[in-house]
Amino acid sequence: MAVSAILVITLAASWTTPTQGSNSKFLTSPHHRTSLSSLVFEEDVMNAMGSMLGCGGQASPEKQASIRSTLSPMFRTMKKTSSGRIDRRSLRYLVHRYFMQTSSLMIRGFEPTRPTNDSNWGVADVLSQVVPAYVESVLESSHAMQQGFSLDDAVNMVLMLDQLIFDAESSLLEGVYAKLRKPIQQSLTQAALYEILEVYMVEWMVEGDDDDIAMLLSNRSLLSEVVPHFDELTKFAMGRMKTLQYGREKKVPKGHGRDTWAKKYSFEDAHEIVGGITRSFQSYWQSECESMKGALVSMDSHHTGRVPLSKFYGTAIDTDWRFGESEAYLRELGALDESSSWIGPQVVIPNYLQAISNCIVSTPHYLVCCVNECETLLAEIEVAIGSPTATATDILQIVRNMTAQATIDDDELSQLPPDGTLAQQLQQVADTNGGAVPLHGRLFAQWLHYVFPRECPFPHKMGMVSAVTPGQYGEDYIATDEDMKKHASNTTASKVHFSVGKDELHWMSQWSPEEELIVDISDELSMSWQKRLLIACGGLLLIGIGGYRGIVQRGKPYTSASSFSGRVHLV
Repeated sequence: MAVSAILVITLAASWTTPTQGSNSKFLTSPHHRTSLSSLVFEEDVMNAMGSMLGCGGQASPEKQASIRSTLSPMFRTMKKTSSGRIDRRSLRYLVHRYFMQTSSLMIRGFEPTRPTNDSNWGVADVLSQVVPAYVESVLESSHAMQQGFSLDDAVNMVLMLDQLIFDAESSLLEGVYAKLRKPIQQSLTQAALYEILEVYMVEWMVEGDDDDIAMLLSNRSLLSEVVPHFDELTKFAMGRMKTLQYGREKKVPKGHGRDTWAKKYSFEDAHEIVGGITRSFQSYWQSECESMKGALVSMDSHHTGRVPLSKFYGTAIDTDWRFGESEAYLRELGALDESSSWIGPQVVIPNYLQAISNCIVSTPHYLVCCVNECETLLAEIEVAIGSPTATATDILQIVRNMTAQATIDDDELSQLPPDGTLAQQLQQVADTNGGAVPLHGRLFAQWLHYVFPRECPFPHKMGMVSAVTPGQYGEDYIATDEDMKKHASNTTASKVHFSVGKDELHWMSQWSPEEELIVDISDELSMSWQKRLLIACGGLLLIGIGGYRGIVQRGKPYTSASSFSGRVHLV
């Protein structure tokens, strides 16, 4: 669960009355740290756009090359226009996957659960809500839709979002400096920087207002309960500081020799450290995700990638506080399989691990989540195929030789026996799509889920689930003791004998035949990137003089939609 969820549970278990002056709904405000003031966001976006559009400082060639290297295999397998470009849905898809692959960051507004269409980049996302002029001039203009986007465009979009994240970290860090009365112009000793980083980690990880944060910082025992392994986390931050110092001593920055040898740190040094924390934090926190997966896998005796809700809640009652989301919230997140009338509701392991409730850090721009293990598997397939579609025979040959890590100490082969049901299902996917399997369609993702049921999430139809944080969902995101005990007392699932096969359990009962494709390449008119750059920089100028202020209210809150017509849809 996210830190805010952990804190609510901790307080419910240990407090009877709130401390005087504190918020009685500690960390449950649905709006805190999920929105920004327009003025702060304007500055963030202006700086970020300058980097992307070439209207200001640009990223180093090494960084651009690294981003391109990650995006290239994905880009090769996207369906393109006759000019070799991708459409805007594909661009959004690539951006989301890039950040998930490299740092497990889920960028707000790019979540795959958010629908998008030809007239809206994705309702309620951070960009279209706050700076629609930017979206219209660069991403939603008819010129961009006609021409499509190149690999360079995708690299630039990643750079812009990366800069936006970096700028947001600067704002949070400035607030910590002010709170501790440290001038940002003044270099700090190691001890002073340690204090800054410790407070920053609390501010960064915990959803709460100023009173909440002050309460945590003044109560070390409560802080240790709310933020698991907090002492280890501060050591992780100190490790980033030592890494910076080592790099400075290897190559002393021009004009910073005195600070380097005196082990003093500027605000820019602190900013570089916290930026490194954001991008490497998930790799540090992955052991917690693996522990959670191990607990779930131990309850999945039939290797279906599913845990009966009775076992899930039974474990929460007896031994593991982590599995406490309510049935309704699990359903909202897409982590619940309710297709079996015999076993009853089941928690889908990869959907649960990837659910937003398990993202450990939640900020206005992004969330830090558990690694999506299916990304590695899909990337391996993309490299081997190298095109948007493939025959069922080619895919089967590749996937039969692949393995997935079931737990930290155990690898297992794909669930793909020769000439079995899944091989037949893949051929049906090909038949649905004219004889070839689209690598980026819903049916192939669904097939991958059943081949790797513990690693690849089940792909719900667009609009059926949402990425709602615990704070946004409300107080009912936690299951009551009565509900957990009621489900735990349902012993039907536990009575299923181990010798019963998966097919006898109808384990694929959640399968649905509706295809959903990402791309639409019907428009193949052209316009040069240079012309779109000119339009975009013009849009940037308009934003800079305040033109965007009157249209900030265009953003509308996300609402689920589940109506589909036909068998194949574009999402």
